Amino acid sequence: MEFNEQIKQFAERVTQMKPNIATEEATKMSMVVPFFQILGYDVFNPAEFCPEFTADVGIKKGEKVDYAIMDESGAPLILIECKWCGNALDKHGSQLFRYFGTSPAKFGILTNGIVYRFYTDLEETNKMDLTPFLEINLSDLKDYQLNELKKFCKSNFDSDKIFSTASELKYTSLIKGVLAKEFDSPSDEFIRFILSDIYDGPKTQKVIEKFQPIVKKSFTGFINDIVNQKISSALSENTPEEPTQAAEPAEIADLNEPKSKIVTTEEEIEAFYVVRGILAGTVDIKDVVHRDTESYFGILYQDNNRKPICRFNFDKKRSQIMIPDENKVFTRYYLDSLDDIYTYKDQLIEAVKRYSE
Repeated sequence: MEFNEQIKQFAERVTQMKPNIATEEATKMSMVVPFFQILGYDVFNPAEFCPEFTADVGIKKGEKVDYAIMDESGAPLILIECKWCGNALDKHGSQLFRYFGTSPAKFGILTNGIVYRFYTDLEETNKMDLTPFLEINLSDLKDYQLNELKKFCKSNFDSDKIFSTASELKYTSLIKGVLAKEFDSPSDEFIRFILSDIYDGPKTQKVIEKFQPIVKKSFTGFINDIVNQKISSALSENTPEEPTQAAEPAEIADLNEPKSKIVTTEEEIEAFYVVRGILAGTVDIKDVVHRDTESYFGILYQDNNRKPICRFNFDKKRSQIMIPDENKVFTRYYLDSLDDIYTYKDQLIEAVKRYSE
């Protein structure tokens, strides 16, 4: 079973278990330990997943953090502080904050078995930030969060790589939160900012209240217009002319399929733009084009059937991406979401480099 599917199934199980878990210890054993087991850690090996790790704080000796994930030398990599699943986490960060400063660990995780908050020291070395750079809520999972969570799997864990992207992830999340809040209920400050370029009169509270629903409606309409314009533009692209090179036999059949049976979906177009984004630093994105067939949605280099980059199939029960090797033999991978395409970034870049170098 793939990682995303494991986490999603575990999230459903956690939601069902929550009403029956009444203590912190039960939260640890039923929720937290299995979570890290899914991430690939040997939770029964104290040399790797150490319970009650001692983290002396100042004059206090024998202070213990619930768990520590250790490296091969026996040094802690990640400190984990747990609370009962019925507790909110907002008032419990200070304990992990103290532990973090006395340990060589680069990451701290505060969790109640449902919400996992990931911290590091972006703002001041060896001093844990007060704001997490990543938050995973098992009761409200987002696909992009699963991709970030994969980085904490034992097989993928690279402290330097995670730290290098943590700053962008942290502030991207915070900015999204601000925008979401303004989108839902524009603040007086945001309305004043908008009115500064369109309304010359005094920005009194009465004026602010008058424009509040107008700004909200305009904000919603603006975002919808951008989304619709992008989709309409993508769907209206002319089908590229056929290449002059002789197509491979398997692909000639695809080209002869009745066009009326081919329906290019929004999901296919979104996948196309994800691939374009991945390859933007490798080749000119104008050379990355798509061609839909009845059998699959193909992405080609320089509109040449002899230069396939990948193929997608979203018609099956599980979405698929197929990537060719140097002999143009396609390997099939399954996708839980479009975000999973990024998992195959290296293979896609390798595929297009065969034609561009």
